[in-house]
Amino acid sequence: MTLVPLLNENWGFDSNCFVCEAKNTDGLRIPFHHDDEQDRVVAEFNLGNGFSGAPSYVHGGISLAILDEAQAWATIAVGGKFAVTAQTQTTFERPVLVGRDYRVAAVLTSVSDESMRTRAQITFGPENKVCATSTATFTVLAAATAIGVLGADVTDTPDATYLRVD
Repeated sequence: MTLVPLLNENWGFDSNCFVCEAKNTDGLRIPFHHDDEQDRVVAEFNLGNGFSGAPSYVHGGISLAILDEAQAWATIAVGGKFAVTAQTQTTFERPVLVGRDYRVAAVLTSVSDESMRTRAQITFGPENKVCATSTATFTVLAAATAIGVLGADVTDTPDATYLRVD
């Protein structure tokens, strides 16, 4: 398996992402990777008590943010497009506990010019027991929208193929 690190600066913009940005000292700082052999996005994480909801449980909103981030990276790394979440649905099967090792993985399930559907799971242990499963629909950004959302003229980046042509 070849894991390629996914870094915001590689796509021509600065980010202060709560979930993935290593420079955000208030965030989760989870490093995501593209598993180019299995065409999916993966990350491993272990969160401290500062991210708890109920005692010893990671807050459900934090788990949702991790699932959403994995799926968003899948639209970029696997789908080759910048996209934003339009709709998401998540099922929690087991709690994510503070101080334990977990994995998140996300894949694309369908792709069109305007949207992408994704699926992600948070798992733990050698048996990959499922804690949470999420599906989402992402809207692919047009160039004009991306300029406003990303805060830069991304059409001037080395690779503007990550934008929808309208």
